[in-house]
Amino acid sequence: MAETAAAPLLPDGVALVRAPNPGPMTLDGTNSWVLRGEGATGSVVVDPGPTDAAHLERLAEGGVELVLITHRHPDHTDAVDAFADLTGAPVRAIDPVWCRGAEPLADGEVVAAGGFRLEVLATPGHTSDSMCLALRSPDDADAAPLAVLTGDTVLGRGTTIIAHPDGALGPYLEALDRLLTIGISAAASGGRVTVLPGHGPALPDLAAICDAYLAHRAERLDQVRAALARLGDAATVEAVTDTVYADIDPAVRGAAEASVRAQLDYLRGA
Repeated sequence: MAETAAAPLLPDGVALVRAPNPGPMTLDGTNSWVLRGEGATGSVVVDPGPTDAAHLERLAEGGVELVLITHRHPDHTDAVDAFADLTGAPVRAIDPVWCRGAEPLADGEVVAAGGFRLEVLATPGHTSDSMCLALRSPDDADAAPLAVLTGDTVLGRGTTIIAHPDGALGPYLEALDRLLTIGISAAASGGRVTVLPGHGPALPDLAAICDAYLAHRAERLDQVRAALARLGDAATVEAVTDTVYADIDPAVRGAAEASVRAQLDYLRGA
């Protein structure tokens, strides 16, 4: 059964419906976000998630104006066709493969739908097509975002995988810097930007979590450099993973190796 999650951090008009697909990579399940501001006649659904009938019916309640996809991974996209058929709503993403009845999204585009303004932020790294959405009031174009929907670029718990070879560390670090700048700008005005992630709970401070993510990535790179110093520059991904992620849960070993590949490519200038 689809779970509707309550969260005191959510802006008015934002609801989280968590998909029933928990696991090592999805945490408590995929977060499907339903956006319906005051006066809106239909909602925007971000990431319909897996093809689960009860989950999709919950997302479709009250009518859907638009569906947006943060990135290509199947825990976010499996239901694209079923949900488009159920609601008749167009589907948009950066990658045209996931678009249905509408054009791809472009970086910097502002989408007016569901009673909000949604600014598209291309944030490649986790995947090449990853994007975030800055959720803004329809009435104040200059105000800081009410929240940023981060897909899997920033998670509500733990850190995300760089899904090499589609994902890459260099662009990911640039994406985190971009999000950090948004958070710092809001802080300069005395505010904080809520994070609405693709998995895990909402977080209160975009700047703080991006700063922590960047520090974590810097620490991991130092660990990989140290491993290469011990093992030699030609060390295999498996050997570096054994050294850097010595206590890794076997269930996420593949994710760790993908991240190591991305880190090695970054350090080797690939």
